[in-house]
Amino acid sequence: AAARHAPPQGDFLSRRTLAPRRTLPRALGSWALDSGAFSEIRLNGRWQVPAKAYVAEVQRFARDIGQMEWAAIQDWMCEPDMIKKTGLSVAQHQSLTIENYARLLDIAPEIPWVPVLQGWSFSDYLRCLDGYQRRNLPLADRSVGVGSICRRGREKEAAGIVSGLAIQSGLSLHGFGMKLLALKRAGEYLASADSMAWSYNARRQPALPGHSHQHCSNCVLWALRWRDRLLASLSVNPRQQGVFS
Repeated sequence: AAARHAPPQGDFLSRRTLAPRRTLPRALGSWALDSGAFSEIRLNGRWQVPAKAYVAEVQRFARDIGQMEWAAIQDWMCEPDMIKKTGLSVAQHQSLTIENYARLLDIAPEIPWVPVLQGWSFSDYLRCLDGYQRRNLPLADRSVGVGSICRRGREKEAAGIVSGLAIQSGLSLHGFGMKLLALKRAGEYLASADSMAWSYNARRQPALPGHSHQHCSNCVLWALRWRDRLLASLSVNPRQQGVFS
């Protein structure tokens, strides 16, 4: 069954794009919020946005835009270059991620927060899952993100982590930044996923006939067509409920 906070399709918007705007558009459909964690850690080596400030932003987005399905927490990625950037360990990144989820729930329990499993090896992710469970933090009633999988050179490895977590945890998982091959290998184990592969592909192709822009890297029609082709290429009986673009 689809998770309560896993819509079948929609936009995946970054907090870094929305936060500077004075006025916000009204949503025409469901969407989910990316916290911008990757850019935050890559650029600053830490989160510069306090939890209370992030909550205030998310509350504004939910109120002014409407139809927000869920918001990702302020997680800490565990890729080797991110660990090098912060000078902390994988275990410390996991602890900071779990603590942020607890903090956001405490400040604004009405927001549909999506926690994130972080790690690098499969055993790391299991340890992160255990950390959430030992604190009795809610996981089963919502989507749970799987982080630090989008920049792996081996899609088979990313797919193995996703499928293994789905089988062992039984949770409804959201795959952050899933590449095409990883989606094709493990899409059936995900409740939802987001990907920028469509935009990457569009930048290297001519614009669709009748479109005035040079490329369709920011084109809704291209994104929807890419999504339709992707879903058609997945398993015959996929468990995956949706792909954000």
